[in-house]
Amino acid sequence: MDKLRIIFMGTPEFACPTLQRLIDRDEEVIAVVTQPDRPKGRGQKMVPPPVKELAGKHGIPTLQPVKVRAPEFIEVIKGMNPDLIVVVAFGQILPKTLLEIPLLGCINVHASLLPRYRGAAPLNWCIINGEAETGVTTMLMDAGLDTGAMLLKKTTPIDPDENSQSLHDRLSLVGAEILSETINMLVTGKLAPEQQDDALTCYAPMLKKEDGLINWNKDALTIKNMVRGMSPWPGAFTWLEGKMVKIYQVRRAEVPCGEVETPGTVLRADRGGIEVACADGAIIIDELQLEGRKRLPAGNFLAGCKIGPGNIFVGVREEEYKP
Repeated sequence: MDKLRIIFMGTPEFACPTLQRLIDRDEEVIAVVTQPDRPKGRGQKMVPPPVKELAGKHGIPTLQPVKVRAPEFIEVIKGMNPDLIVVVAFGQILPKTLLEIPLLGCINVHASLLPRYRGAAPLNWCIINGEAETGVTTMLMDAGLDTGAMLLKKTTPIDPDENSQSLHDRLSLVGAEILSETINMLVTGKLAPEQQDDALTCYAPMLKKEDGLINWNKDALTIKNMVRGMSPWPGAFTWLEGKMVKIYQVRRAEVPCGEVETPGTVLRADRGGIEVACADGAIIIDELQLEGRKRLPAGNFLAGCKIGPGNIFVGVREEEYKP
């Protein structure tokens, strides 16, 4: 087999390096399947997915089905007679009828070390849960949610200060590399699929905006990991005098032992950051954004928003807050 006839299914920026790698390998990418254009921004202008834009630059036909389960879409894919379907962060669950079409099956590039972190947001949850390492797994897809047989894995450490955006960027490149290696082994018959142990798995659900609400009664490390995992989206946030404050970057404070202030209480606010009490001491906020304002370093933020010792960040709006 010389060139593989490949259909690529993916949607966000994360999937682009893998599509680009297939193009660079001179594989025969016969079509790209991605999600429909979505309205974005204040003007709600229709914006194409990043994968569609990349495909367009290389003249690759693009399909944007509302539902991949639709019989008419299944028939279109059958008619293309693909050798392989590659799936990277597509956004819809593929039905069995679609998985059975390609001669060599459907390979998914998943941003976790399976069987851990099955689901839509593995990258975010591994940071939120304080994992020291993660990686990318290629798997042969079946009808379950990330339950297919594992093919190859690549591991990478997680820096204790990096957020989900920087990890996303790194893993997208790892995904492209491991997919290329997987195809090389696939065509030479060297792949040895390994079944997943369901007992070792945990679920990484899609994040919602409300998941970003900071609970100041948690310990400093838990809060730091939560802020990292939620940045840049959906964003960690808290409330101050009835206004939402988004928190983008924090660090654990060196605090002396002694009586801990009420969690959420501002202990110090200056150009060195905003120090806030939590369950086991304090964290320092280095970058934040007041509702309706720009995202700023703490020192610049304080120039336009007077915060000082005794102010309290809370988990609800002021009218709901009862100390």
